[in-house]
Amino acid sequence: MAVMATNARREARLLKGLDDYFTSLGQGINAYVERQSRVQEIDRLNAMSDEELLKLGIRRERIAQHVFRDRFVF
Repeated sequence: MAVMATNARREARLLKGLDDYFTSLGQGINAYVERQSRVQEIDRLNAMSDEELLKLGIRRERIAQHVFRDRFVF
């Protein structure tokens, strides 16, 4: 019985370690994907003329604030 209990605890620790690893890996991938999409949005807006930006209600100097408006209060 003692051997089974020891193996069960070892297996639980191993599974917890694997779960923690894949959780942190997933969080890192999610952050990367979100950052890339925001960078692409900034590039897209920067490529527009001032007139096009004005039609969208965005000033060129406030593009970053516009793209990150859901993350920061400006």
